[in-house]
Amino acid sequence: MNIRLIIIFSLVICSGASFGQKIEIYKTLGGFRFERDSASISPRMVLEAMKDNQFAYLEFKKAKSNLDVASVLGFAGGLLIAVPIGTAIIGGEPEWAYAAGGLGLILASIPFTAAFKQHALTALDNYNASQSARKVKINFYLAGAGGRLVVRF
Repeated sequence: MNIRLIIIFSLVICSGASFGQKIEIYKTLGGFRFERDSASISPRMVLEAMKDNQFAYLEFKKAKSNLDVASVLGFAGGLLIAVPIGTAIIGGEPEWAYAAGGLGLILASIPFTAAFKQHALTALDNYNASQSARKVKINFYLAGAGGRLVVRF
């Protein structure tokens, strides 16, 4: 009797862990971070996880393309700002037009970042809603000298 109880209890714990796979997004200083079961994952892994949900997959694909454009523009803008500052530190005559162009590129990346956030939140909301809809709810009740296991689909 005890072996059956241990097996059922371990199955309940394992099934609860296997169905709790929501993906969450966090804003960080350098951008965004995705977590699944408290483990950090990349946007490429998020896209791979969303292949089952077609709407969420297409929406996150749009978000990822916006993130790629924003990253390229932001990096290029930061590089163009760093060149005149480095030249000024070394002691040369800096070209402040490069810094102005870099600032323009960074400002141009802001709408792409906003579009990324909008599409990513829509995709994650849809994906997480479909995950919770498929979730199996398992409850174990102790009553007197026995117990009761309730599984709801």
